[in-house]
Amino acid sequence: MANWALVVGINQYSRLQSLSYSVSDAEAIVNYFSKEAGFEQIFYFSDDSPDFNAPDGSTIESQPTYANLWSFLFDFFEEDRDTPLKPGDNFWFFFSGHGIRHEDRDYLMPRDANPRAIERTAIPVNYVSDRLRRSGADNVILFLDACRSQGDRAGLGIGMERQQGVITICACSPKEKSYEIEELGQGSFTYSLLEALRIKGENNCATVERLYQRLRYRVPLINENYQKPLQTPYVITEPASKLHLILLPRQATLADIALLKNDAWRAEAKSDWQLAKQLWIRVNVAAGGSDMDAIEAIQRFPQWTQQESTHRPKTADETGAKSDFKNSESSQTDTAEVELLSEKGIDYAHLRDLLAAGKWREADEETAKKMLEVAGQRDWLDIEDIDNFPCSDLRTIDRLWVKYSDGRFGFSVQARIYRELGGTRDYDSKTWEAFGDRVGWRSQGEWMSYKSLTYRNTAPRAHLPLYLVRTNHMVWEDYFGGMEDAVEGSGYPWGMSFGGGSLLSGIFSRLRLASG
Repeated sequence: MANWALVVGINQYSRLQSLSYSVSDAEAIVNYFSKEAGFEQIFYFSDDSPDFNAPDGSTIESQPTYANLWSFLFDFFEEDRDTPLKPGDNFWFFFSGHGIRHEDRDYLMPRDANPRAIERTAIPVNYVSDRLRRSGADNVILFLDACRSQGDRAGLGIGMERQQGVITICACSPKEKSYEIEELGQGSFTYSLLEALRIKGENNCATVERLYQRLRYRVPLINENYQKPLQTPYVITEPASKLHLILLPRQATLADIALLKNDAWRAEAKSDWQLAKQLWIRVNVAAGGSDMDAIEAIQRFPQWTQQESTHRPKTADETGAKSDFKNSESSQTDTAEVELLSEKGIDYAHLRDLLAAGKWREADEETAKKMLEVAGQRDWLDIEDIDNFPCSDLRTIDRLWVKYSDGRFGFSVQARIYRELGGTRDYDSKTWEAFGDRVGWRSQGEWMSYKSLTYRNTAPRAHLPLYLVRTNHMVWEDYFGGMEDAVEGSGYPWGMSFGGGSLLSGIFSRLRLASG
């Protein structure tokens, strides 16, 4: 993954009051990008920056005037101009200086901007984002500390405009000011931003969401410590799924990757092929090119391109066809019939027929019914039941799910994801929650109610079976939530307690033994 940046810092203005630390902020950002983050290319415009050579060998004047900035954006980022950037790469833009909102548009003020002729002498933010999107990078991140006036950086409403396909992080809310801290020799936003980017370990800011949360906490605190008024950074992501985007892959956790994968599955389910492509490429980069789900998805790209050309493909529900998604498990069962073996003499023909017809909800209920029958139980299974569950029966149930979902559903599919997240037989709440995020059982940090779950072949991979055992209009959610019962549809937060994770990991361990 390549990272390029365009950095602009302006202290000295011709027709606006000059600032104190905008150039210092820009220099600090350039130093971080070049010396710590290892950016391949940085274009730097400031009051005292030297001219530089562009990758094509041309000399760029670096004084941050309207003509220099506009010409650089216009000349260098042409659609027919070759650049080394490609999908999976980032282009970071940092601006420190004055900004203004005029006629419902956000503008950045160059060194020679005239506040009485904004449309002729200022640069629209959407022009910047449009040109940077032409760089070849599929992710553009704007950091706008452009809310500065008369030393305390009054914002005049900048930051209200959405930039298509771009992440915009503003130093303050539209009606606030962005403050410079004399004791720090920097603005509080840039100081907090660099502090956040340098955090290592569990509390790092590798994703857009965590970086944003850190800035919203840290900037107001710094302002309070230095007796400055409230300043609250905010972010605009377009689309919203970019909140989970990984900015610093080397610091990303398995849970970060799982969230991004879940967004990719959802994009596929909505036939948003362009977004799905971008997210799967990001997953593959963050995983160091070793994630099998991402590799399989990337192999499907040509199929998506064909579907895009026909505007809207028919869904499996419309055509009666099965999903095209494949994986290693399905390849073993596409052509061969699953032998309905059972140590207990259980008949799995009805389960097979339901799965073959794509009746996922009914098949899920039949799975629960048959597993209770195998174990000789009436209402639910416990750990001992799982540990003694016949291997041949568990293998039959799993193979039926894998075969008729084309490798999308099944205990073995779930087990592979669970182990990928670091899951073991021992229950771990963080792993269990990450698993819930990955397979679509959790949304925005909360476990979904039963009625919110998805019984379609467009559900996230490993979403089924849910193994929900019902009896007498009560929902026994032992599989997900421990020995608790809840009225159906009440939204009981299944999966948050010890019992669910332990039973599921037990099934996975038993299945591994069955596969021998």
